[in-house]
Amino acid sequence: MIRTLNLNRQTTAILENAYAIGYEKQTNAIWSASFSLPLNDPKVDKVELLKYVEITDDDEYIGLFRIIPKLTIKNESTQEVRFQCEHVLATLLDSSLFKYHQRSNFTTESNIEYLLSKQKHKHWRKGKVEFTRYFHYSWENENLCSSIFSVPKPFDEPYIWDHDTKSYPWTLDLVKPDNEPICRIKEGYNLIGLEIEENPMSVYNRIYPLGAGEGVNQLTIESVNNGIPYIEDRKPGEEIKEYIWVDQRFTDVNSLLASAKALLKKWKEPIVTWKVSAAEVSKITDLSIDKFKVGKVVRLDIDGLPVTDLRIMKESKADIIGAPGNVELEIGNVQEDLSTTQADLERRQQINELYSQGATNILNFTYQDNCDSKIPAIIPFYIDDDVVNINTVELTFRTKKFRAYSQATKGGGALVKSTKGGGGIVKSTKGGGGTTQTTTSGGGTTRSTTSGGGSQQTSSSGGGVAKSTASGGGSSQTSNAAGTHRHRVFGYSKSNGGAPSAGDYEQFHAPRNPNGTAAGLLIIAGAPGDVYTESADGSHSHSVSIPAHTHNFEVPSHTHSVNIPAHSHDVTIPDHSHSVTVPDHTHEIDLPNHTHEIELPDHTHEVEHKIVELDTMPSKVTIKVDGNIVPHTSTSGDRINLVDYMSKDSSGKINRGRHEVQILPNGLARIEADLILRVFIQSQLGGNF
Repeated sequence: MIRTLNLNRQTTAILENAYAIGYEKQTNAIWSASFSLPLNDPKVDKVELLKYVEITDDDEYIGLFRIIPKLTIKNESTQEVRFQCEHVLATLLDSSLFKYHQRSNFTTESNIEYLLSKQKHKHWRKGKVEFTRYFHYSWENENLCSSIFSVPKPFDEPYIWDHDTKSYPWTLDLVKPDNEPICRIKEGYNLIGLEIEENPMSVYNRIYPLGAGEGVNQLTIESVNNGIPYIEDRKPGEEIKEYIWVDQRFTDVNSLLASAKALLKKWKEPIVTWKVSAAEVSKITDLSIDKFKVGKVVRLDIDGLPVTDLRIMKESKADIIGAPGNVELEIGNVQEDLSTTQADLERRQQINELYSQGATNILNFTYQDNCDSKIPAIIPFYIDDDVVNINTVELTFRTKKFRAYSQATKGGGALVKSTKGGGGIVKSTKGGGGTTQTTTSGGGTTRSTTSGGGSQQTSSSGGGVAKSTASGGGSSQTSNAAGTHRHRVFGYSKSNGGAPSAGDYEQFHAPRNPNGTAAGLLIIAGAPGDVYTESADGSHSHSVSIPAHTHNFEVPSHTHSVNIPAHSHDVTIPDHSHSVTVPDHTHEIDLPNHTHEIELPDHTHEVEHKIVELDTMPSKVTIKVDGNIVPHTSTSGDRINLVDYMSKDSSGKINRGRHEVQILPNGLARIEADLILRVFIQSQLGGNF
């Protein structure tokens, strides 16, 4: 019976008039079905493309399918509509993994969950998963169906994809198949016909597995197979039949090796194809042993052949109504790798071109700088995570003379004058004073420069009255005088008229003596009427003989007024020289505690640029890579292989990330180096910028 359903899985019609109902079930592949309706059946319109149909064979549930090609035939003999169907597992073809997706070190169950989470419509959920493996997976631009089918691909034991579409969301299981026979085909009982085809042309006992990449960068199994690029299984003396198996989907070496082992188990034996026609008599006997089911093991008991247990790889019926008991079976080896199906081969052809295969790149790190025995030349470099393979790491370097680019600060002597500008005050360091003795020097005669004489006139000065400082009076005794002399006496009266009285003092200025000397200042004391001159008529003189005597004068406090007329002085200096005699002597200077302050003006110093190279060269160098010493001490080297000295992971593969090369000379030097890496990169990171 067939019933149709809409996209919400609601029944829309029962197709009672359907005929030629057939199906084909194949392990680990998408099942198919077909049926026909009369052209005039009113329910033809209920069968819509990409909508669902459910097929049952009496009480046996066959599965849920969706309509794909629809063929309408109308002629004189036939008027019908034929429908082709595919199992709803094909809905996983509707969702894709766009761009690159990578999964490493996750369980099989986790990977299936991840892929099912990428459905645009959540039709399927994860069911039973009877395997726990930790393979590396990468997918790029694939549909979900092929991606999910690839998960158990590296397994080295049989597996079967099973499913349940009776409830929604539909359930997908990955299980281990039973290896014990549960049904039988026996000649004279239910065997209708048998064909056995053996093909030794596909027998291989040695396989060279190759994964992603190209040339020397193509993935091989050597790193996990003791350096051997192939696996084999042959008997002693058996001729080698080898096959190069390439599947560029594989980017992980362990997954590649596991899958190759599974293939070798199958390919080491001739391909034997058993095609059996049998009658399904379970409806008559009501025995489960007479019921055939794809993926199960059947025991063949045929005359002339040993009893053999084989797995049903494909089960098909052409007409469940017209010939319900006729079943066509394709049978294979029980331990055969069930993942190697025609559908899988087609999948490979469709998606291999979409994988990024990568390209070989050259990375160049250049270094030029000075170094010495304590500070090495350091060349850091980084290897990114998307580097699949590292082909070479080579160092080429030269040691040159140490180089500087300036010799000294340019400057010359100069007089520094303190200013009040932007300069600063520089204060000397304070130091304790002390006694400083000069160096002893012998005396000598120093002659001044000879100068010619001349006349020099002082500036003229106007005359004036100068008054002497007042002086207190006192008694003054003149020097003794002897000899003949004369006095000229003049009489004066008081200035106010009247005769002088006692106590009065008068000044008398004597005229100059006849010999031109000053007569002196005479102050005469006397009583009133005692001092006066006599009048005289005519010219006469008086001669008075004065013996040696002294005069006592009482000089009162007084001042002198001097009248200096305007005058000038003339000085004549003859030609002359000066002689100075310096005797032997020393100088001692006692310096107290003190500081000095110097005020410097704003200024700059000009650098004298100049390339200077030392004349010496180091005699050897020490090279380290990631802390490991390279056995090379020469001061130059070409294409030194550094691969063996780089840090590596537990599997012996060079770590991705930061690395460092150090070159340490035993003296001042200049290192010029080039570090060149050849790497294979897959462009799976970033975007298009």
